[in-house]
Amino acid sequence: MSAPPSAAPSAAPAPRPGNPLRTVRVIKVVVNIGVGESGDPRTKAAKVLEMVTHQKPVSTRSHSTNRDFGIRKGQEIGAKVTLRGEVAVDFLSRALEARNKQLDVDSIDRNGNFSFGIADYTDFSGMKYDPAIGIHGMDVAVEVGRTGFRVRQRRVQYRPIPRSLRSTREETRELLVRSFGVTVLE
Repeated sequence: MSAPPSAAPSAAPAPRPGNPLRTVRVIKVVVNIGVGESGDPRTKAAKVLEMVTHQKPVSTRSHSTNRDFGIRKGQEIGAKVTLRGEVAVDFLSRALEARNKQLDVDSIDRNGNFSFGIADYTDFSGMKYDPAIGIHGMDVAVEVGRTGFRVRQRRVQYRPIPRSLRSTREETRELLVRSFGVTVLE
């Protein structure tokens, strides 16, 4: 015969850590410099991107003709680099240090993605001003999401992502504070 259960409370099980598939992470970082004209200024912008990101940039082309600015459709008017994985996280931490680890709350959109600008490439630590290049600022756009978010973008068996799997502003703010030590300005 088995003994009756004791009236003493049993030890509660240890709390489970959060689901790793629910954590928000940096998916990609796109660094863009738009100069508005082709030729030497675009080449200098590409050189700046290569110095800052250590990746080979691709050229961006205009989508339409604008006679006021002297731009033709298909003309190379800028350069960009897309970073993913650890390289993206490392660059993002350096870029946020160039911004003094401060980010405006309005730069985070409703899906949790955010973007910001850097006025000059010399704001990065270790970069020196080169008079042959001049001053070039850049835009940094960051896509944030969860594991499995690629289902929305793939070509085969595309599926819409439910609201519960999308990231929010609050989750992105928490990621920035926890992982990068960023102060989000109100």
